[in-house]
Amino acid sequence: MGCIFSSSSRSSDEALVGTPLVLNVYDLTPLNNYMYWFGLGIFHSGIEVHGLEYGFGAHDYPTTGVFEVEPKNCPGFVYRCSITLGRINLSPSESRAFMEHLASDYYGDTYHLISKNCNHFTDDVCMKLIGKQIPGWVNRLASTCMKVNALNSLSGAMCNCLLPESFSITSNLSQLSTAPEQIEIDESDQDRCLISRSSGVDVTFVKESYR
Repeated sequence: MGCIFSSSSRSSDEALVGTPLVLNVYDLTPLNNYMYWFGLGIFHSGIEVHGLEYGFGAHDYPTTGVFEVEPKNCPGFVYRCSITLGRINLSPSESRAFMEHLASDYYGDTYHLISKNCNHFTDDVCMKLIGKQIPGWVNRLASTCMKVNALNSLSGAMCNCLLPESFSITSNLSQLSTAPEQIEIDESDQDRCLISRSSGVDVTFVKESYR
């Protein structure tokens, strides 16, 4: 268990073929500094490919919760490490098309702390693109909770990857900070929000490719 720079066992020449698929891992709580050494922790993860990082977050609407940010700079979280899981032979446009297609499977209102969280999204991406899972420790707490049925013992405010209090549901890749149409979330939910309007980080939703 731990953060490594590459999980590939191929020769150096083979390993350089294709584009790296990188898992960026973030801490959701300072408690991870202690829990990490016991193989546990509360983590957010995003997939970095072709200079963009894709993640999945919760909101209350039947539209995609898949968003993109600058790699290693997801607002609201503390970056921990990056893990190169493999390489893919997709162009930037092909990678974007893949994410747009997958976005329709990950609506914000389907987010679930135990069964469909941000780490399940990154695991699904990895399985589809390179046929392997993300390291087990990244989502071990959710797996453990599912086994022991201990969901109520966790704080949703601490664990959920929630999207901003003011955000746009659009059909393109407009930046949230400049989108003309916005949906306001009740003030009582603002303390749960992942991304604040003052974060200074550009966050965009991925356009859905309907099937």
